[in-house]
Amino acid sequence: MMSAERGASPRTLQAYTRDLEDLTAFLKGTPANAASREDLRRYLDHLLGEAMAPRTSARRLSCLRQFFKFLYAEGVRTDDPTATLESPRLGRPLPKFLTEDETQRLLTAAHDGKGPEGVRMAALVELLYATGLRVSELVSLPLAAVRGKTVIIVRGKGNKERMVPVGESARDAVEAYLPLRERFLAPKLKTSPWLFPSSGRAGYLSRAGFSAALKDVAARAGILVARVSPHVLRHSFATHLLANGADLRSLQEMLGHADISTTQIYTHVLDERMRRLVADHHPLAKLRL
Repeated sequence: MMSAERGASPRTLQAYTRDLEDLTAFLKGTPANAASREDLRRYLDHLLGEAMAPRTSARRLSCLRQFFKFLYAEGVRTDDPTATLESPRLGRPLPKFLTEDETQRLLTAAHDGKGPEGVRMAALVELLYATGLRVSELVSLPLAAVRGKTVIIVRGKGNKERMVPVGESARDAVEAYLPLRERFLAPKLKTSPWLFPSSGRAGYLSRAGFSAALKDVAARAGILVARVSPHVLRHSFATHLLANGADLRSLQEMLGHADISTTQIYTHVLDERMRRLVADHHPLAKLRL
């Protein structure tokens, strides 16, 4: 069900398998599908006693919720024992992002790269910052999705499609790269459906390969390498959009978040923007005592 109906990735399926196996081992003889609410509460207490990170515990509880909702929906059980279980309290770490000045330096450094690899890297960095794509979505973009288009259709998590606008700077960088694209085709191949083809097993540039190249660009830009990753650039896209007036719902759509609560990690930017609005426009803020 998780694979066919929800479109869960192989990594998610593997994680959920481990979670259910761990529950089965804890129950010591009781089948997982027969666990009571009290069994599950004891299991969650056990996880906390092992000093497991709250986020990992929350992921395991999410797995259990999906599992028992499925059993209830299929008529295997007459109740859902997870319905009243509380989730572990999670901290709210702020997303790591680059300032607008640092991002501009990163883009400049990407454009300063030499040869076909440099042109391709400029297209990759421009596209990532312009769209906020996940790195897996970026490297696996089909050629037909981007060429000459102001809006691209991205197939993201859960096999869901969304539309994301592409700015002029990113489109120009892609157009500059396209005449050189064939140089990255695997030997003996004359064509490829991917925008960023490679000789790797998947047929397109690997996430690891792009991440390593991005750190080289960061070093040339004079930015601490440890602070830069594809996901940090995705965070920067979201943070800068909100800081410059975008609304949270539109950002949710562009990022491909199923739940707006995921997008709300960026509200620290909204707090600062609201303070500026009050300071700049409220009549009382201009009074001097």
